[in-house]
Amino acid sequence: MTDPNLPPRDDRPDVVHHTTINNPPPSGGGGGWLAFLIGGIVIVLIIVAVVLFNGGGMGSVDETKVDLDVDVPAPSMPDLPEPKLPEAPELPTVEPPTTPAPSPQG
Repeated sequence: MTDPNLPPRDDRPDVVHHTTINNPPPSGGGGGWLAFLIGGIVIVLIIVAVVLFNGGGMGSVDETKVDLDVDVPAPSMPDLPEPKLPEAPELPTVEPPTTPAPSPQG
């Protein structure tokens, strides 16, 4: 480390050359997602082909005869009394509306 109290050295060059390195972006960008998409479609098509060639994913059904005899007694409802509705309240009589009499100023 240099001493900050000393004056700078004179052996440094007056002209400093800077080197700039330009790296171009990688070519062919964007092909990765296309390959991923096509690969996914190919896998889906393979799965569909396997299912279709195997008879739709269903095995063949063996012919078996199943005969069930289920004897269940019919349910019956219990005897209940007839429901009674409450008495309707008595409504007051209402007079029909009348038209107002014409005013004498008319």
